[in-house]
Amino acid sequence: MKIVTTVSELVDIINDWQKNNQTIGLVATMGYLHEGHQSLIKKSAEENDRTVVSIFVNPTQFAPNEDLTSYPRDLENDCRLAENSGASLIFAPSAEEMYPNGFNSYVEVVGITDLLEGKSRPTHFRGVTTVVSKLFHLTCPTRAYFGQKDAQQVAVISQMVCDLNFPVQIVVCPIVREADGLAKSSRNTYLSKKERQAALVLSQTLSLAEELIKTGEWRVAAVIQKMTDFINNEPLAQIDYIEIVDAKTLNMAESFTQPVLILLAVKINQTRLIDNLLLV
Repeated sequence: MKIVTTVSELVDIINDWQKNNQTIGLVATMGYLHEGHQSLIKKSAEENDRTVVSIFVNPTQFAPNEDLTSYPRDLENDCRLAENSGASLIFAPSAEEMYPNGFNSYVEVVGITDLLEGKSRPTHFRGVTTVVSKLFHLTCPTRAYFGQKDAQQVAVISQMVCDLNFPVQIVVCPIVREADGLAKSSRNTYLSKKERQAALVLSQTLSLAEELIKTGEWRVAAVIQKMTDFINNEPLAQIDYIEIVDAKTLNMAESFTQPVLILLAVKINQTRLIDNLLLV
């Protein structure tokens, strides 16, 4: 496995792979890899000749009051986990390499980014789509792999790929969870033991919603209310949003007659966590 930090190094390697007609998988990450990231890398390694893992804490997707400086980083361990999972190449650029002096171009998807995460974090998705579009251009992937945990991000990137005719297949992989149900996240490292226990309220609330729907509750508002009440019983939890939306459009669902996404964002003290459940 090779580790490169510059665009020129990356492009030279990608050009060699393309000359040999090799398929390329991309797993774009912000590092501090865990089993969720590894599942994406393994899937890519199974389906492609080569797999690129980008490790880049992207400053353009963080607002001034967010955790850019404190976001966990461990490049040495990331490289070990990526190699063990089948990665061919690590691309770990600096912010200056990705956004050199004078950089002033951005890719923005409108509409779908105004909801959910976009409503809470207005500048977030412009940063995501800009960096992902750069990575697509640089790595020329046949397939790109993303986790279902970031369901809105998947929808936004899929919209960008469709609208801008990127020749890449988006592959969505299931959420990877701890044994007790907590969704894997790099931000879980922020949690104290007590907060870690409180964070289980996210997955438990999704299970509650699923049970309510399966046993005949057809009112979307009633499900959201019961989810809200359940989370509010956890003293360390503060709700950012709870939404039930059409799985394709992300518009508010009016019933459960179509596939829906149940999404929530909750702060456990100062740590903001997201989770979701797809019901088809």
